[in-house]
Amino acid sequence: MTVPLEKTPASEVSCSNCKACCCRLEVMIISDTGVPERHISYDEWGGETMRRLDDGWCSALDRETFMCTIYENRPWICREFEMGSYECREERVALIDIAQIDS
Repeated sequence: MTVPLEKTPASEVSCSNCKACCCRLEVMIISDTGVPERHISYDEWGGETMRRLDDGWCSALDRETFMCTIYENRPWICREFEMGSYECREERVALIDIAQIDS
């Protein structure tokens, strides 16, 4: 039985169990934080987003540790996306749902 999202405590999410769910989201780069060029994709109008690999994960994600390899230079949106927030927990639920569908 799944616990409703609004009743899932934010404290349930920590660095040790994060799973980097937000690293599958499209992240616009709207300020200069020093994101390395190899991690930036450009759209047809010159807009910048974090490059995602063919499987949908952010190119800056270390696949073994699920930690950001450019943490000190991560985009502003990544800095504002708070671990354990409602949005974070919502993405975790969505990723779990996708995993269950794929199995």
